[in-house]
Amino acid sequence: MKNAFSLLLIFVLTAFANAKDIVTISGKIINTEDGKIKIKGESFSKEIKLNTDGTFSETFSIDYIGIYVVGTSRNRTFIYLSKETQLTLNADDNDFNTTLQFNGKGSVENQYIAQKSKSTIGITNEELYKLDESNFLKKITEIKNTIMVFYHNTTFKDLNFKDKEAKNITYLEQLYILNYPSYHAYYAKIEGFKVSENFPKFDNTIDLDNDATFLFSNTYRQIVIAKFNEKTESQLTPDDKTTAKYALPIIKTYKSQNIKNALVQGLSFEISAGNSESEKLYHELIAISTDVIFKENLKIKFDKVKTLVIGKPSPKFYYENHKGGKTALESLKGKYVYIDVWATWCGPCRKEIPSLKKVEEQYFQKNIAFVSISIDALKDHEKWNRLVTEKQLGGIQLFADNDWNSQFVKEYAIDGIPRFILIDPNGNIVSADAPRPSDPKLIDLFNNLKL
Repeated sequence: MKNAFSLLLIFVLTAFANAKDIVTISGKIINTEDGKIKIKGESFSKEIKLNTDGTFSETFSIDYIGIYVVGTSRNRTFIYLSKETQLTLNADDNDFNTTLQFNGKGSVENQYIAQKSKSTIGITNEELYKLDESNFLKKITEIKNTIMVFYHNTTFKDLNFKDKEAKNITYLEQLYILNYPSYHAYYAKIEGFKVSENFPKFDNTIDLDNDATFLFSNTYRQIVIAKFNEKTESQLTPDDKTTAKYALPIIKTYKSQNIKNALVQGLSFEISAGNSESEKLYHELIAISTDVIFKENLKIKFDKVKTLVIGKPSPKFYYENHKGGKTALESLKGKYVYIDVWATWCGPCRKEIPSLKKVEEQYFQKNIAFVSISIDALKDHEKWNRLVTEKQLGGIQLFADNDWNSQFVKEYAIDGIPRFILIDPNGNIVSADAPRPSDPKLIDLFNNLKL
């Protein structure tokens, strides 16, 4: 009897230790494109199917109390989920930010987040970071003061949220200060820009290895990642093409497993057909991460990367041609095919356009076809169409059928652009990650093909 009681006690304690917080989210979101919403967090992902009228109700467990992202295919917002949250969310996806309303348990904190967001999205990054130092500092003080008014005028129900948010507001100011030198150089187009001696210094006393804060604050998360990138990039040499050998030792020093999980996600972009160290990196990331979803997706990507070797048949495409009709890879058989996967919103992609035009002109009468495949979203189809015309883009201009989820894009394991691919006259892979047009190595590659 005593042993039976002991076993029962162990079972109860184990169940209590493994218990997760249960939340309920319901509401109505109208005018969505696909009738779905997704909720994402650290090592967490959930898809909810809406009813035909846009209503939904879902009860589920969460792994932690903190910030998550809820969104449709077109819009998203941060939400705070805590123990026994019972939140009602209503919005029109055609005008998401202004129609978003919260009710129920947890609504005070989430309405505050929505209101706070409006104060920061009123100015674009370009408008903010283009400002000179003096006006920039005035603007971020204005933003901070506006948020403080929201904060002090809100009667928070969740004191844990209130305490953490007080620090979160200071993190926002610190993030702006941290970003300004590089962002101002980019948006103001001032190469080598450095701030003055009087510009505020980033507060290096901030603990950048706090798990609870990382789960609560997206702003803190951005700071952690930015400082990690800064530390990694400071070790790079001009010959380095990847960062893993510097980044991995840094990642292993963190105590927070959630921070480790987030940082290795960034490194997963370096697993590609063009990286000879991909297999080694894959096993390193799998060993470090505890994020089941990430590991499953990484395995899918790595399995695809392993097939993208020289001489193997290339994945196919059949996409809309800017000049009319559709074009398939098979129709280009007999020629080498140099493919540029890009999008109108991608700055590095557009930066390659002048170099690509020069290469096209240089090899105009050679046995090679130049194909550009846009992975813009369907809503940006006209933007793509207009840009191709205005910029007089050459070659064969195609529009993929499902942006990042287009079959060609997925089969080439593309998760970052621009991406360049070279295929031989028989439709086989020459390079699944070819040099960019601006890279002299591309001309060396072409010359070796004897076009």
